This record gives sequence, structure tokens and C-alpha cells, in this order.
Amino acid sequence: MMGRQSKVQNKLFYTAINLEQRVRKNHILRKVKRQIDFDFIYHEVRDRYGIKGNESVAPPVILKMMLLLTFYNVRSERELMATIPERLDWLWFLDYDLDDDIPNHSVLSKARARWGVAAFKTFFERIVWQCAQAGLVDGRKLFMDSSIVQADASNNSVVNQQSLKRYLNQSYQILESRLEQQGQSSSSEGALKSGAANQKYISTTDPDASVTRRGKGKSKLKYQIHRGVDPKREVITATEATPGEVHEAHRMQSLIDTHEKNTETKVEAAVADSKYGSIENYLSCHDRGVKAHFTSLEEAQHGTGTKKGIFDKEAFSYHAESDTFICPAGQTLKRRNFNKKRQHYEYITAAGTCKRCQLKAQCTKAKSGRTLKRHIRQDDLDAMLQQARSPESKKDIRTRQHLMERSFAQATRYGYQRARWRRLWRVQIQEYLTAAIQNIKILVQDVKEPAPALQMQVVPEVADIGCRTKSYRLGTLFVPQWHGIICFCLFLGKIYLISLMRSSAKRQLSSIHKISSIHRKFMFTKYRFGQQPVE
Repeated sequence: MMGRQSKVQNKLFYTAINLEQRVRKNHILRKVKRQIDFDFIYHEVRDRYGIKGNESVAPPVILKMMLLLTFYNVRSERELMATIPERLDWLWFLDYDLDDDIPNHSVLSKARARWGVAAFKTFFERIVWQCAQAGLVDGRKLFMDSSIVQADASNNSVVNQQSLKRYLNQSYQILESRLEQQGQSSSSEGALKSGAANQKYISTTDPDASVTRRGKGKSKLKYQIHRGVDPKREVITATEATPGEVHEAHRMQSLIDTHEKNTETKVEAAVADSKYGSIENYLSCHDRGVKAHFTSLEEAQHGTGTKKGIFDKEAFSYHAESDTFICPAGQTLKRRNFNKKRQHYEYITAAGTCKRCQLKAQCTKAKSGRTLKRHIRQDDLDAMLQQARSPESKKDIRTRQHLMERSFAQATRYGYQRARWRRLWRVQIQEYLTAAIQNIKILVQDVKEPAPALQMQVVPEVADIGCRTKSYRLGTLFVPQWHGIICFCLFLGKIYLISLMRSSAKRQLSSIHKISSIHRKFMFTKYRFGQQPVE
């Protein structure tokens, strides 16, 4: 028999609804809520709020909303606030009830401006530390790479700072007045970025974004994300956001420093592509005692561009006794000049020697002849280059190709390819949230039964700069104020039990009094009608 649905009549009251029962047991948000402590944000942003005025939305709720915004890649904050009442799992995750008021979308933008980057950086560092404590981070090897992110600005907003036509652009006038109010000028804003194009052009919509072109196509306004990933479980241990024109080789040392700070483990090998293979990076790895598992930039560019069909440097033999080079034709190159900026000596032949050489076409295209460069720390550099050609290094370089690509590919599902907000510090917040979410998914996947994290509070005396708990003893997991609250609750419970005991005793006494009064009445009745009471 076919059933028919009756007409829906909304109930006035719903008495059997429990959000805890409506969210399935294996829901990802249930795992996140069980393992991640969001209450640390109270301590982190306590100095950002006043002591008077209206109460704000609880900081943990704001942090959870921003996490949902990135985790589900919601298009806008307005849409997030409109969707929260429709999602029971989101309401449960935010500790909201069905009839609770949802805050305005402007709460999130105001909180970002109030908290700054430091609060979100601490959140990311705490997740990394939690992964390290769970044994998901090895720490001895660090894989590095960078990726371009499209800025939230159009190319039509780019103006020429050196042209008088910029004053006809109303957006540029607004930008210039805003920078003057901040105590800056448009020239100082551009000084944060290098390159001729970025010194000349600026976006009136997003001044921090740089004009960048990678591969084919036109130049666009972009940012660049730099990441360091641990190879054990692919946990992101270090991340930075810079304008798009910043070369990734310049961020290698800062990524190593951040990785060592977040994991408290010394890096033994740094793995990257050939773009990181600069002389400065090789020498800095030598000074730090880190193995440089990346190809030299000079070797990667061999046989390309103007060096195509030209003898490489290895074709020349160096004689340390005479401090000279011998070219394939048998001519001697002597030391002539010293470049103070690049810290290397230049070796050239005598005037006219290269012009008369039969191998000139295979040796150089310069009119003045072939020039070789030798760094003042060439011996250390040669040792690092030899180490970079080892079988272990080649294996790590092959692993890096798919490992780093996978890390950035997984971030695309969280809206990574385009900046959600404008200005560099907001892009950095977006990257901290994205990297934290990727690490959280690894954490909840590998750690099945963690200790409850929601009731933990970090004691300032036993926490480091990142507010990470150093010890898991019971005495260090709770703030002292909670001890007093717990004692007070126990005291109230004690009083309640005593009152229950007293009330039960009173009830028993009253029942005894009733029985005795009934007995007296019965005895009086017997005596009144001439019946002698029986003793």
C-alpha cells in the first residue's frame, strides 16, 4: 500500500531535539572539537579588549567561525552567517542552540583587525606542537617550496606612480590620503617591494600585492606562499606570505628557523628545488651544519639561454698553488678584481688572448673574453655542492616533487588559489588558517583517542612564546582560578547533601509523631467506653 505524506503543520514547541544526538559520531567537526583547544584565545587576546562597554562575541566562537569559513570554503562572511542557522553541525560546533542569535558578519572583520596576525600564528603553532607531541613530526628533514596566489584585486587598479595621470585616478587619491593618515607615503609603501616594475606600478585596491608574471601570459597582482613540510606525515611546520615578486631562495633560512622553533628539533637536511640553490643558501647551510639537498642554480641553468653551447666552469682546472685557472685551450686566467658585494674574485686572461683563440665560439660570447668567478669560501662551497650530488640528496629531491605539490594541491579545496582578503597581513592570516586546517586533518586522522582538549587551559608560567603546554601534569593543565571554582562547586554539593539528609530526618520525625498521636487517640477511645487498656 502506497503511503501519502500528510500536510505539514509546524509545531509550536519541540521538546525532543538534542543537537548532540543530531551530529553523527564520526563527524569531522566532532573530532576537531574533541582534540583542539580553542579556549587558549582568551589568554592570547585579553589585552585587545577593554574593561567597559558591551560584551563581545566570545573569542573561541569567532575563531571557530573563521575556521569554518576556510574549512568549508564559504564564499563570504555574509554567506557564512546566513548558513550557520541552517547547519545543525555548525551550531553544535559553535556551542549554539537553535534559538540563539547569530552575530553580524562584521564581527569577523573587526576581530581580525583587533587580534592581528599574532593570534592566528599562535593557533597554527599550537597545532604544529600538538602534532609533534603526537609523534607525527620527525623534524630532521625539511622540504620547502613556494606557490603563487592570486591577489583579490584587478589589473585595472594598477597605476603608474611616475606618471602625472595617477592624480586623475580617484582611487589613487584615496589610497594616497589613506597612506598619509597612517604616517606613510606611496613611495615608502613601494619600498617594501623590490624590482623595477613594483617600484613603478602600484595597485590602488591592494598596495601590498606585486605585479608578477610566471610562465606565459600577462603580469598579474599576486602574493607568494612559502611552506616548510615535514616528510613523516606531511605536517606543515613553517609558512610565510610575501609579495609575489620575492624570490623563494631568500626565505629558506627563515623557514628553517621557524621549523626549529615550532618543533624544537634541529634540521639536519634541507630539501628544495634548484631555485633555492644560491651561494648564500649553500654557505648558510654549511654554517648551520645542515645538509643542502638541492641542485645548484648555476648547474640547473647550464646549457640554457646565453650559456647554450658554452663550456661550463668544470671544463677549467684550478691550481691552488698559483691561484690561476687553465682553460681548455691551455691559456691561463689570473685573478684580477674582487667583487665586494658578491664576495668573489674574477679571473680573466690577458688582453687579446680570447680573440685569437680557436675555441672562443665554444667558450664565450663576450667581446672582452671569458671571465670566471671564485668565491672567497669556494672550498666550503665545493663541499656543499658535492654533498648536493649524493644519492641521498637525489632521492630527497625526487620525493620533494610530489610531496610539496600534494601539500599545495590539498590547499586548493580551501580557497588557497586566490586571496580571500586584501593586504599582506590578511593573506598571512588566511595561510595560517589553511595550514592549520591541513594539519588538523592529519591530527584527527592519526590520533584516535586523544586527551580532552576543551577543558585545558594553558598556565602562563609553564608556557612558552607560542603558549604551548610543556607538561601534561594535572597541576599544569588548569588555571588556578578554576581550582577555586571547582572547590566552590564541591562545597555547594556538600551543603545540598546535608540539606537532603536534614529534610529526610525531619520527614522521619514527623511520621513518628503522627504514629504516636494516633496511638494516644486510640488508647483514649478505649478508656472512654469502659475498656481498660491492656498493658
